[in-house]
Amino acid sequence: MSVKVAIAQINSTVGDISGNRNKIAEFSRRAAEQGADIVLTPELSLVGYPPEDLLLRQAFYAKTEEALQTLAAELATLKDVHVVVGHPTLKDGARFNSASVLLNGRITATYSKLELPNDSVFDEKRYFTSSEQAVVFDVKGTRFGINICEDTWFPCAPALAKQAGAQVLLILNGSPYHMNKQLLRLDVMRANVTRQGMPLVFANLVGGQDELIFDGNSFAMDIAGELVASLAHAEEDLQLITFDGVQIRDPKMAPALSIEAQVYQALVLGVRDYVGKNGFPSVLIGLSGGVDSALTLAIAVDALGADKVRAIMMPSPYTADISWLDSRDMVERIKVRYDEISINECFTAFRNTLSEEFKGLKEDTTEENIQARIRGTLLMAMSNKYGSIVLTTGNKSEMAVGYCTLYGDMAGGFAVIKDIAKTLVYRLCAYRNSVSPVIPERILTRPPSAELRPDQKDQDSLPPYEVLDGIMQMYMEENRSIGEIEAAGYRMEDIERITRLIKINEYKRRQAPVGIRVTHRAFGRDWRYPITSRFRE
Repeated sequence: MSVKVAIAQINSTVGDISGNRNKIAEFSRRAAEQGADIVLTPELSLVGYPPEDLLLRQAFYAKTEEALQTLAAELATLKDVHVVVGHPTLKDGARFNSASVLLNGRITATYSKLELPNDSVFDEKRYFTSSEQAVVFDVKGTRFGINICEDTWFPCAPALAKQAGAQVLLILNGSPYHMNKQLLRLDVMRANVTRQGMPLVFANLVGGQDELIFDGNSFAMDIAGELVASLAHAEEDLQLITFDGVQIRDPKMAPALSIEAQVYQALVLGVRDYVGKNGFPSVLIGLSGGVDSALTLAIAVDALGADKVRAIMMPSPYTADISWLDSRDMVERIKVRYDEISINECFTAFRNTLSEEFKGLKEDTTEENIQARIRGTLLMAMSNKYGSIVLTTGNKSEMAVGYCTLYGDMAGGFAVIKDIAKTLVYRLCAYRNSVSPVIPERILTRPPSAELRPDQKDQDSLPPYEVLDGIMQMYMEENRSIGEIEAAGYRMEDIERITRLIKINEYKRRQAPVGIRVTHRAFGRDWRYPITSRFRE
């Protein structure tokens, strides 16, 4: 007898327990209408993931338990439909990352997570206690086991489920996105689950939570380790998987996407959820005529709609005419509100105020940074006045080496492309223009410049971005040694310069706004180097 398992790939909001409960109920009813016998939701779907230190508050568990009981009662009308819901539990002072089976108005079983991740962006051992158990339930003669996320990254928990009689493994996930993460997930599932003779259903969370993106991309894998069904990338989805015993029938595959499409859509999701879930009415972007602000503007409009995005051009005495023209061209294409506010008078006032103090001293980065800070002050003033959040436009390459101004271009509430290397910025712009040409071609072909002094170019102060990004990736993302980087063909002069800049600019990055993580190691949650350090490699 066939069993239909629905993957409810939902976008939960951390702490919105009643809203998440309603969403689980809605997806469960839709799945039941399509004939589902089991509805599988993501990890901690009832409270959102990761709830972090909310997990230390007693009231959080009381409200979660109340919502779980209410949800079970609400779903009683879905006769004989098993709904698997992720939630935290508190028992005898110990906290657990759990999943319960709701059936006909009752909680019939609860599983708690065995493997607790404590690296990269995870710190579950801070909150949860491990539980070595197995939960298996029978539906129409097929026995389904439950694991939660990290459980399946090791063989122990799947083996326990198998030993308890599981024929199919249901996996609740809060697995955050980084580039190529899906390929890694598939390899790990083959190693730890299907190799033990169990097909699996993998339900992953979708949505943005602070700097983390959960990409969805839920899937089913047959007993041979073949990917046989997949759900959408970076959006909510619902799909039914039909099992005849352990055989999967009539699966559906979501369209394959390029890396550039995946990353771009993840950035759009991150902006939409950060702005929407935090209740900001709109966003402000300082437009410069350069590639970084152009990409940020395109992402913001795709995430929120043109009516919620305002671009501000703030020319200085060093702003090139083509920057004005290209900015005007882009906003005309993308149809956002656009204003030009010159900073010349402010800049002159600052110079005059400091003239006696700086008498006899040559102009240098001080005057460059004053311009950036004037722009930051103006944007934050408008943010205060209108309630809009400022989206900053700095990329990962600049953040790595400190090619940014504290309280200047770093001023804002959310850093959209903070984890996007400059070389990837250009690739994402090319991808977006392949959908529709919103970014003027000249923005993509002219040499990048901060335009804070006459005839300034980025490469006057930095190595070529191909070199900077390659060294940054090996040193910062891959933890490679200096010797390994040199062996890859980079000049020692460039290696020493870039790694030194990465080290001495940690103090700036600590004061930067949170931003979207798309690599397996971003500046933020999974980069924890001391500001004060005399270590030299």
